[in-house]
Amino acid sequence: MEDILTKYYGLQPERMYQDGKAHRYMVNGLLYTIVTVTHMEQEKLVELYKISEHLKATGDRYVSTFVPSTEDKFLITEKQQDYVVVKNEFIQSKVQNHFGRKLAKFHSRGRSIEEKIEHQSRIGQWKGLWEKRIDQLETAFQQTVQNHPVDEFEKRFVESCPYFIGLAENAIQYLVDTELDDEPHQVDSGTVCHERFLQDTWGTDIWIRFPFDWIFDHGSRDIAEWVRERYLKRNQTYHKDIQTFLKDYQSITPLSTFSWRLIYARLLFPIHYFECIERYYVTSSEQQKLQLQDRLGRELKNASQYEKFLTDFYQIAEVPVKKHGIPVVGWLFS
Repeated sequence: MEDILTKYYGLQPERMYQDGKAHRYMVNGLLYTIVTVTHMEQEKLVELYKISEHLKATGDRYVSTFVPSTEDKFLITEKQQDYVVVKNEFIQSKVQNHFGRKLAKFHSRGRSIEEKIEHQSRIGQWKGLWEKRIDQLETAFQQTVQNHPVDEFEKRFVESCPYFIGLAENAIQYLVDTELDDEPHQVDSGTVCHERFLQDTWGTDIWIRFPFDWIFDHGSRDIAEWVRERYLKRNQTYHKDIQTFLKDYQSITPLSTFSWRLIYARLLFPIHYFECIERYYVTSSEQQKLQLQDRLGRELKNASQYEKFLTDFYQIAEVPVKKHGIPVVGWLFS
């Protein structure tokens, strides 16, 4: 891969840097990342380029920027594969305090983009995407029942699937009610988000905001996914972390009731369960299947705790639901 940097960009890599997500190459104090984009639509690439340029221009030091080749091309082809190269300053991250503030500033920059983002957008698409995933899960469930569960994972899947589909349908209903009943505010404008925003999405030792993690969506997506991961990783000690994160975010961007309801709808949708099942049925690795079996066991064991988390969420987040007329999911409180 590093030959691409020499051949097309005139760069001589000094060393490789592995950060858990990609191979990056150090050249004159900058980090270069080679990205395979063979199967990516060109319109999406153009949008990511425009977003990257916008975020950089508005002061984000951590954003990867696209690098033109020596022939002034952003897209190069080598052995029938397409590549782009992005670069970052080598900035070692400080202790990750005030993570919520940093995300709010990132979203604020993303909201100010004037270009129309279509191909990377998920705005208004959650319902359709969630329904599609439910349909796929129900198909897998029916096939597994017909063929009879053959191992512990499939037995647990068959036992648990109806419950989690019910939870997912509750999430869709909550989302639909929000879109019908509540009015979006300025804070609810589309912004640059991440496919899945987690504690280490921007890296650990070095912060890199990587365009190929991005989509264009409502900021509640990133907030909810960070909160979900924090709960799942620290389900005994999550309260303070989540409270601090949400307070920090709101010190920059106060959230509307529309935002809170989208966050809650997203937390209601048990994406962690869906992912576990989906990965099991696409992997051919026996080791990974065993890991997913253990993970499913933990998720089922903790299902009642997750219900408790959903019941307590607005209280943890210090959102006065009665004052703002935010509905709760009745059966969780019964």
